[in-house]
Amino acid sequence: MEISDKLLCLFNAEVREEDDKYLIEVPRREIETGSVETDEIYRVALISREETTETTERESRSSTEPQPPVEAGELRYVEIEDIGKQGDGIARVERGYVIIVPGAEIGERVKVEITEVKSNFAVGEIIEDDF
Repeated sequence: MEISDKLLCLFNAEVREEDDKYLIEVPRREIETGSVETDEIYRVALISREETTETTERESRSSTEPQPPVEAGELRYVEIEDIGKQGDGIARVERGYVIIVPGAEIGERVKVEITEVKSNFAVGEIIEDDF
């Protein structure tokens, strides 16, 4: 299956009935990490979750939480979109995942090496300015 580069987030959710409508809840972490904002309109795609041996094995190896789209030691080309509270550059990659880049300025395009990976953000060290 091909997934669009415009994918902001991916999570499992149950469809539930409430009064005369059906609801799908967006996890709080998607709002808190900036992937999705309240009072905005989004296109929604629902993908069947067929239980296969492969799916079951993959889920038993990891939690149902999406895994970070980067790994420690990985090299990435990013554009700095914002400055964080501590003055560090902020870049976003797949699903709105944040990479903090110390010493970077808004608008800079830099090559970084990922030095630390957390569930909702990573830290990258600049190895090349303005690629």
